[in-house]
Amino acid sequence: VQLQAFGGGLVQAGGSLRLSCAASGRTASNNGMGWFRQAPGKEREFVASVNWKGGSELLADSVKGRFTISREYAKSTVYLHMTSLRPDDTAVYYCAVARGPYGGSGSEGYRYWGQGTQVTVSS
Repeated sequence: VQLQAFGGGLVQAGGSLRLSCAASGRTASNNGMGWFRQAPGKEREFVASVNWKGGSELLADSVKGRFTISREYAKSTVYLHMTSLRPDDTAVYYCAVARGPYGGSGSEGYRYWGQGTQVTVSS
């Protein structure tokens, strides 16, 4: 499975971005998908995940009420809708395909990873 993420960029605090990630190659339609992020000098952290049908959304506490995750099942594409962005949201965002039908917050539960897309939020 190959993952290609799009949509990163530079945005002012309070702004919005939508990240998208499409899985190609071997189908990911039976697997959960998720988003993680890594800021400079910090560990990679969980952001959001959905199950194989696009349900069971799970969000990190730091993004609840600001980010939503959705999935286009037939295309194995996952989106991360980010609003009310803050400077501490600045990071490289990675999409990933889970080992099973559900996502979850642990990175060990994911098998395939995309290359990452940079999100920079200016104050």
